[in-house]
Amino acid sequence: MAFERINQKDWYKVLGAKPSDSPAELKRKYQKLALLYHPDKQEADVPAGEVEERVQRFIEIDQAWKILGNEETKKEYDLQQREDNLTKEWPLHAQIYLEDMSWNEDEQLYTLSCRCGGNYSVFKSETKDVSLVCCDTCSLVIQIL
Repeated sequence: MAFERINQKDWYKVLGAKPSDSPAELKRKYQKLALLYHPDKQEADVPAGEVEERVQRFIEIDQAWKILGNEETKKEYDLQQREDNLTKEWPLHAQIYLEDMSWNEDEQLYTLSCRCGGNYSVFKSETKDVSLVCCDTCSLVIQIL
């Protein structure tokens, strides 16, 4: 499942949760909010405008649960969040094609020397999940294309 990244919602915030919350804790927070905002659970005297807001909130809560309640989509979302945060916080040194990195067959590892003398390293098993790699010595980051 690919996520829309532009102006993406913080799905943890929607559920009032943290990335460190256990699956059971996430489910508990989802269920509490879903009951609170479910269209069938609304009072009859709620103004029409507020009903629409509550329905939208319920849809948001449901979407957050669809992403965070599934181990695979949660992992992908967490990786994207981490990558987005790295891009904001760390200087992007270069954009590199994986083929331009050195390959170590024994370790199944791609490496590239950083200008500081450290290395950027990514295991072959991680190449599908990772596009930003930090230097092991300084704060520079490369983007793998």
